[in-house]
Amino acid sequence: MTYDDMRHFADSYGLVAMVILYMVLCGWAFRPNARKRNKDAANMIFADDVTGDDRDG
Repeated sequence: MTYDDMRHFADSYGLVAMVILYMVLCGWAFRPNARKRNKDAANMIFADDVTGDDRDG
């Protein structure tokens, strides 16, 4: 396989593959069943503030 063949493959099919992968990952993140898990993950950094747990001392 020459450089031109690999570049043509990457320019055409590589772009299509990346677009499909992007759409699948976005669809996975915004699916209806993931709402609670995403909300919990977004608020996880505040868990110590809510419970009053002070682990530093």
